[in-house]
Amino acid sequence: MPRIPPSGYYYPNLMGRIYLQAMEEVMGRNGLNAILNLAGLSHLINNYPPDNLEKEFEFSDFSALNGALEEMYGPRGGRGLQLRAGRAVFSLGLQGFGDLSGADDLAFRVLPLQEKLKVGLPALARIFNQLSDQKTTIEDRGDYYAYSMQPCPICWGRKADHPICFAGRGLLEEGLYWLSGGSKFRVEEIECIAMGGEACTYAVFKEPLAG
Repeated sequence: MPRIPPSGYYYPNLMGRIYLQAMEEVMGRNGLNAILNLAGLSHLINNYPPDNLEKEFEFSDFSALNGALEEMYGPRGGRGLQLRAGRAVFSLGLQGFGDLSGADDLAFRVLPLQEKLKVGLPALARIFNQLSDQKTTIEDRGDYYAYSMQPCPICWGRKADHPICFAGRGLLEEGLYWLSGGSKFRVEEIECIAMGGEACTYAVFKEPLAG
């Protein structure tokens, strides 16, 4: 696949490391190595970023990983793997970051469900705002919260005719499940920079799904 030009924007090494570990958990070491080769990131094979918060993991590399998933497994398969990897990112360690660490406290757990969303989503956004070059905003739009990222590492440098930031959707779905204490919520990407949008925006619907 064509090499995506560097963005000049970065995640901390630890976030890149967690994403690679999540991909390995989902598809196995050999599958991940094939993706890294296809993405032009063979230097990361058996050489994950260090476990620190230095901002050195390029958005273009993060995007290349997701583009390689779609190229190797097709749109449907790549989407499914991104969703699973995004969920695994949260479960493998993101809940231990900063503002989210208090969500295990009893005071948070006894909040009404809507209060958990109102408090928890901005806490998740602050992690990215404080530790990375991804700027995230939350806007209450009535039936849903708009969770917007600009710039977006998931689709950086790629073009598409449909929303393609499935890793972020998977992360949000798993984060909401954890924050709410076991409820599932509908999350849809309603604007995507790869389609020409100004930001990558997810609608996080406030009412939990039945069942």
